Amino acid sequence: MQILTGDIGGTHTRLALGAVRDTRICIEQRQTFPSPAYGGLSEIVRAYLPARQGTPAIAAFGVAGPVRHGCSRITNLPWEISTRRLRDELQLGAVYLINDLEALAWGVDSLDADELVCLHAGAAQATGNRAVIAAGTGLGQAGLYADGERWYPFATEGGHTDFAPQDEREWRLLRYLQARHDHVSWERVLSGPGLVTLFEFLLHEHQAPTPDWFADPRLNPGARITELGLQQADALCVETLHWFVRLYGREAGNLALKMKATGGIYLGGGIAPDILPALQDGAFVEAFLGKGRMRPLLENTPVQVINNDLTALIGLTRYALTQQPATGTAI
Repeated sequence: MQILTGDIGGTHTRLALGAVRDTRICIEQRQTFPSPAYGGLSEIVRAYLPARQGTPAIAAFGVAGPVRHGCSRITNLPWEISTRRLRDELQLGAVYLINDLEALAWGVDSLDADELVCLHAGAAQATGNRAVIAAGTGLGQAGLYADGERWYPFATEGGHTDFAPQDEREWRLLRYLQARHDHVSWERVLSGPGLVTLFEFLLHEHQAPTPDWFADPRLNPGARITELGLQQADALCVETLHWFVRLYGREAGNLALKMKATGGIYLGGGIAPDILPALQDGAFVEAFLGKGRMRPLLENTPVQVINNDLTALIGLTRYALTQQPATGTAI
């Protein structure tokens, strides 16, 4: 059985076919599309399917936004997606729509040890709830609650909770952002656009000239900040990246406490693997642990980076299979 899977983000949409081969989920015929270049998901699916042989009867999509009653309005795209409309327009037998971080959470149990990078070991054989946090175009969060035998993923919109400053500089950052946005969430500072915002704010703070590359439309400013920060080639980029990493650690710790995720925290998304050396230098973990009286709880909580960019597509395949009566939940 092949399942059409799609990871729908504000920047890119990735489609692929998921199937079980020798009891393992395999992702095949993957193709990436620039999301803003299309008017909706149906257009992208139609562009993808003609090159394949046949149309799968089942599709599962993970979307960057809340899903209610089979419908979603994508947070960072002007799209509205409906399972009923997709099923009718694409002539599919069944369509499943879940949050993209829930899809990522469904894929966690399918990862091998070499597809995870440990930032903090925590307790041996840690048990309990788990959580996933992913900074990318936005900031996604999901939980996995434990019943003693397995974990059950569920979506949240925790990335849109209020950003909380901790020192005078962050209070100035908050006021800087309040002049731009009616609500300042964690996503405003902990995402790809958030990394760029931190750099802009530091330019303002230091009254520094804007570098030529920052205004070059041919370059991705977030990628350039990351590159120069990791290379220690630009002091403001280094400061920006270090600040971003500490914010990431703080919010990951917040999520661990809210979910009581003693079974582990997983960092997903496109940014974490790209800034791995910065995440490993100790600042992230210290910010993660810095929760006062709750520090001992977090010291026992493992923290790992997901280093397999197919995890959400694997999770979507696994989720769709669990919805099929003959398949059950063994995969």
